[in-house]
Amino acid sequence: MSKINFNCNEANHVCDKNQYREASLWEKIKLNFHLIYCRACRKYSSRNVKLTKLINSKNVHALDEDCKKQLQRTINKELAKQQ
Repeated sequence: MSKINFNCNEANHVCDKNQYREASLWEKIKLNFHLIYCRACRKYSSRNVKLTKLINSKNVHALDEDCKKQLQRTINKELAKQQ
């Protein structure tokens, strides 16, 4: 890997690390340089930011345990029909 450039896989990995506040300052700098010229990684980064905001928002509602179990039974029943 060169000092400043890296490929999209590395950029996406740093983007993920940055989402969880695990990226170093140098990784963030390299990521920002990469995002200047890589449209695909900009899109990936943008989606990562949106996902983080959604997950951290107070409007996220999870299914209760009974609903989860019922849903799992329904899925298992449908899978059994297909086999």
